[in-house]
Amino acid sequence: MTKAGIAEATAKILTEDRERDPAVLADRIATLAEGFDDVTSRSRTAAVEWLQGIRLPPSAVAGHLLNECLIHGHDIATATGRPWPIQRPHALLAIEGFVLPLIAALPPTAFVNQEKAGSVRARIELRLRGGQRTVMVLDGGCLTLDAPGAPDVDASISADPAAFQLLFIGRRGVCKPILEGKLAAWGKRPWKLTRLLSVMSPP
Repeated sequence: MTKAGIAEATAKILTEDRERDPAVLADRIATLAEGFDDVTSRSRTAAVEWLQGIRLPPSAVAGHLLNECLIHGHDIATATGRPWPIQRPHALLAIEGFVLPLIAALPPTAFVNQEKAGSVRARIELRLRGGQRTVMVLDGGCLTLDAPGAPDVDASISADPAAFQLLFIGRRGVCKPILEGKLAAWGKRPWKLTRLLSVMSPP
């Protein structure tokens, strides 16, 4: 799965579906949501085919829909000057239920800008407030996940899930969350967090 592939698929959908009336689209989303809830409640499949052939558990596909609503809702609110508070449980569910499983399912180069990565290496322990811990490992242009408690981490970060969601996807810089107390980093090499973020390129 690549950014170019996602962009191509999105352009195709928009070409085939010409509806642009917000009220009509809102009603359609509500109807589809009811159908989605029904299908997922009856699903016993361990994995389903997702975008561009990637296979994920149904829960991760549901997490993808949540993630899209939170991130693009933020984009629309920012563009229109309206508030868009992202609740911690929602952001936590999107990260743990979709983003982390997606990183594990995709090729390790998928989330990394290979031109920027170069020889950057980082091992960052992510502690999501109210959630789990995991170690994000960047090495040789590859991003992988390691179990919490893995040795030799460069830094540990404690992050509000909503702040980290916007930070990781590139919608916000690192300074504001730190000043607001929503992100704290410590360890032998805490600057490695900014190095890791600088080469992230989520599909």
